[in-house]
Amino acid sequence: MRVVSLVPSLTETVAVSAPDVLVGATDWCTHPADLDVTRVGGTKNPKLDRILALAPDLVIANEEENRAPDLDALRAAGVEVLVTEVREVPQAFRELARVLTACGVSGRPRWLDEAEAAWSAPVPAGPRATAVVPIWRRPWMVLGRDTFAGDVLERLGLENLYAAHPERYPRIAVEELIEARPGLVVLPDEPYRFTADDGPEAFPGLPCALVSGRHLTWYGPSLAEAPGVLDEALRAVHR
Repeated sequence: MRVVSLVPSLTETVAVSAPDVLVGATDWCTHPADLDVTRVGGTKNPKLDRILALAPDLVIANEEENRAPDLDALRAAGVEVLVTEVREVPQAFRELARVLTACGVSGRPRWLDEAEAAWSAPVPAGPRATAVVPIWRRPWMVLGRDTFAGDVLERLGLENLYAAHPERYPRIAVEELIEARPGLVVLPDEPYRFTADDGPEAFPGLPCALVSGRHLTWYGPSLAEAPGVLDEALRAVHR
């Protein structure tokens, strides 16, 4: 079995569970840190000739992270492509199991059981702190409806003020974000790399939480520690 992954979180999933089958990954696949496979370009602009040269039995992709024309081109070249869809935490576990099965993993990895256990607590009831979650600036974009990261934050007790927006990643002027007066501005370090010096200054008077983008947006082995890591970052704002 020879697998190329076009999704960073799925790359980590396969590399941890079946390292011998992974032969290619994107330039953005940063975990595991010692990953040593052929790089095939970005998630949005993969080098198809490089992928085909690897003669993969399977390419794993995601309907949001990868472009349909690229995946169609791979299929037209005779490559099997598995496309995941992940919009909420329970769906992530189902898709991860499907990917692992397709990659020939027999049995269920311990990390997957640990991740499901970590997210087994019911969604908190009662009043929630409101939040906006920018994921880009120039232009400003935020989490809208029907996103995996939004579901993660809901399960941690936050109410995304733009969860009912018609778009999944709407462009919202920073002035409007400030006027919404959220209880918290959540600033991940990917896809845009918000830092203490780049992001919080745009929201004067509002509490800002800098969080790990990998733990907020990746679905894979990082899910096991994500609730603790994210909860710590969100609570740190009010200390």
